[in-house]
Amino acid sequence: MSISPISSLGALPAVGQTSRAQGTQGAGFGQAMANGLEKLDQLQKVSDTKAVEAVTGQLTDVHDYTIAANEAAVATQLTVAVRNKAVEAFTEIMRMPV
Repeated sequence: MSISPISSLGALPAVGQTSRAQGTQGAGFGQAMANGLEKLDQLQKVSDTKAVEAVTGQLTDVHDYTIAANEAAVATQLTVAVRNKAVEAFTEIMRMPV
């Protein structure tokens, strides 16, 4: 199992700089969310597979399942937090007077 380095997340824009200022180099928010959901789905599938392997006795190292389960849990928590912030932002925008 390989752990991807933090640098694979890409460079963040400097304070006051937006992705539009950098041109069309960055992906949009929708694409980032779609990629994040795909990654979450993959992590959960790996965790489920490791759980089945652990129960059937095919898993040699139990820590592999523990790591996979924790990765899936953290990714789920991050996804829920981003969703909550997006809903909160949408609600705030809807409250703005026109």
